[in-house]
Amino acid sequence: MLDINFAQIFISFIVLLFSLTFHEMAHAFTADRLGDSTARLLGRVSLNPVVHADPIGTVVFPLLAMVTGAPLIGWAKPVPVNVRQLRHHRRDYVLVAAAGPAANLVLAVTASLLLVLLASLRVSPQTIGEPNVSAPIAAILGQAIGLNVLLAVFNMIPIPPLDGGNVLAGLLPLGLARQFNLIRPYGFLVLYALMLSGYLWSVVDPPASFLLSLLPTR
Repeated sequence: MLDINFAQIFISFIVLLFSLTFHEMAHAFTADRLGDSTARLLGRVSLNPVVHADPIGTVVFPLLAMVTGAPLIGWAKPVPVNVRQLRHHRRDYVLVAAAGPAANLVLAVTASLLLVLLASLRVSPQTIGEPNVSAPIAAILGQAIGLNVLLAVFNMIPIPPLDGGNVLAGLLPLGLARQFNLIRPYGFLVLYALMLSGYLWSVVDPPASFLLSLLPTR
């Protein structure tokens, strides 16, 4: 029988939901600021998780992973971007693609600083006989740090349609970019192959561990 920690699952799911929402909102906000109003007109420049959530990728798969202990897999609905409406097509699309992972790193740094602040307060387990909320807050912040670093690193893997693939396609010379984009229809197959073979985590782990080592937590 599975030993299910419902409190831990709840915390992890809320953190994942907010992190994915912030990620997609950053894409939408950046695209809107750079001239493409497509996402804004669809209501995607929002921190409302309902407008970004994908029933399978945001709810079913993450909950299954959390309950079974499988590697966490999750995604939200991609933000539509009309590259032709961007003021500088290729350059701005790179900025839009990079905005999502950058937003996750901002969340990770913010959670890290808040955790340091919480630790500096040195609040005792109980204050005037009342339970202290610092422990669950610290658990949420710890989850936010690790998860957002993982989301940033994973999304920057240079395989389209991940953000890293879109960034690389925008940085390559036009001819090479066209050749690179030929693998776009097979990008998810490549990712699943890496995941099932176990190689994906050997790609994600070193940069994620390095970034985590840079963040203060106490």
